[in-house]
Order: sequence, then C-alpha cells, then structure tokens
Amino acid sequence: KYYLNGKDILAMKDDELSEIRNRTIGFIFQGFNLIQNLDAVGNVELPLIYRGIDRKTRRMISRKALCMVGLEKRMKHRPSQMSGGQQQRVAVARAIAARPPILADEPTGNLDSHSTDDIIQILKGLHKAGKTVIVITHDPDIAAKSRRVVRLEDGQIVEDYINEDYENENMTHKGEKV
Repeated sequence: KYYLNGKDILAMKDDELSEIRNRTIGFIFQGFNLIQNLDAVGNVELPLIYRGIDRKTRRMISRKALCMVGLEKRMKHRPSQMSGGQQQRVAVARAIAARPPILADEPTGNLDSHSTDDIIQILKGLHKAGKTVIVITHDPDIAAKSRRVVRLEDGQIVEDYINEDYENENMTHKGEKV
C-alpha cells in the first residue's frame, strides 16, 4: 500500500486517480510524451486546459515555465524541430507549469551526457526552490546526485539514505561552476 496526502491510492476509483494525476503530481517521462502537432507552448498548456485554467493565464504560465528551463527562443517550435534535450525541457516545463510536486520517471534515459546534466541541474534547482522532486532511475550515477536515495529490489526497500554530499556539491551548468 501507499498513501498520498493521507489517502490510500489502491482504494481509489479511476476518476479519483485521474484527478490526482492531473492536479497533484507533475510527471516527467523518459519518452517525453509530447504531442507532435503542438508547439512547445501548446504542449505545456495541455494539462492546464484540463484543469480549467483560462487561455490567457495558461499561456502566461506556459511561457514562464519554458523560460525557467531555458527555452525562451524555442516556444513556437514543434517537437520534431527540437533536440532530445530540448524536448525533455518541454516535458519538464509541462510538469512544473502548475507547480505540483514532480515525479520524474527516468527523465534522462534518452539523453546525451550534456543534456542529462542540464536536466539534473533543472531538477536540483526546483528542489532547492522548495519543490518535492522524485526521480526514478536505474542509473547509479543519477541516483548519486540526489539528496535522498531509496533503493528498491523486488518491491522491497533495501537501502534508504541521505546523501551527505548533496548540500555541499557545487552545482555546475554547461561545464562551469555557478
């Protein structure tokens, strides 16, 4: 069993689970899950439409989220016009647009090392700004960059520790210390 905000998830009906996915958690997927015929702004706006946010407000929120991930010059580009790293940044912007906690499922799995570093720095920045960020990964190097590591094996927790180096780690961006 697991509980989210004090509620047993396994006891919920499909419509309750859909509501949680829409309003409570921002998902970042390994495969980006972008709509190919929408530009970056449209992809970020999509979950905000389902939340009933008016067009002007969701457009402003979407643009701000894209700027936060460094895509201010790519807002009108469709996924096919962007690199994998840029597409993942759109996925991150979509997840953070409505300001929920973030669940990232292998968010760097399809990326080169430079794009991976950029995405990890964005997620770390979100965490340092007070966001709850959960990253699911099979990559021990990615896990080692996290504040807390919970390792599962066959559905059981086999390790749970705080990374003492996390707070002391110098953040880097594009190969330079910041």
